[in-house]
Amino acid sequence: MATRRIWGAALAKLSLPRDELCIATKVHPDNFPKDRFIPSVKKSLDDLGLDYADVLFLHWPPVGGDIRPSLELLAQAHRLGLTRNIAVSNYTVAMMREARRLVSAPIASNQVEFHPLLDQSKLLAGAAETGIPLSAYCSVARGKVFAYPLFAELANDYGRSPGQIVLRWILQMGVAVNTMSTKPGNIRANFDVMDFTLSSIDMARITALTKTNHRIVTRDLVKWAPEWD
Repeated sequence: MATRRIWGAALAKLSLPRDELCIATKVHPDNFPKDRFIPSVKKSLDDLGLDYADVLFLHWPPVGGDIRPSLELLAQAHRLGLTRNIAVSNYTVAMMREARRLVSAPIASNQVEFHPLLDQSKLLAGAAETGIPLSAYCSVARGKVFAYPLFAELANDYGRSPGQIVLRWILQMGVAVNTMSTKPGNIRANFDVMDFTLSSIDMARITALTKTNHRIVTRDLVKWAPEWD
């Protein structure tokens, strides 16, 4: 993929030692067939100019819901040394339980849609039960959160941006954050969320918005989406 080659060229210019980087990549369901899985991982690593990934994700559960074959291939990639850690994405609680049963290696993350406008309490409980941590994508609901005055109010109270309030809420919910931006200022702001804490009252005010249940990644939008919890 051209994008991975661009990232690979950027990585080659870095002066940081490899062990100071944490690089993740994913296997798309189109590459879940046994004859394509490992070659696709090797191709990703080749494009990135790497010998191994720090984390290798399954991008989606397979259509039909049988997660065993792709998990077994993910575990194989781990045994081959192609990745230091394995992870999944968009798994339901039932899939998290099954993954924990099927795979002996620790599962580093279940990357899911997670933001203040969506109730993911069932997945949070599943993470606690299985020991598979959650990580968030669509952390600001593609900007939808900013339509709610609460975030501007709290931003003023804490001397932060509305986006930083959202990210801090996610972190205090016990969920890692995956953010994306092309603007250096926004990238720096996304990292600058570790030196303040939202009060329990303000956490509860934000959590109340999860009753909105605004899901971005619906089954109509993505054919691999499971029956969500």
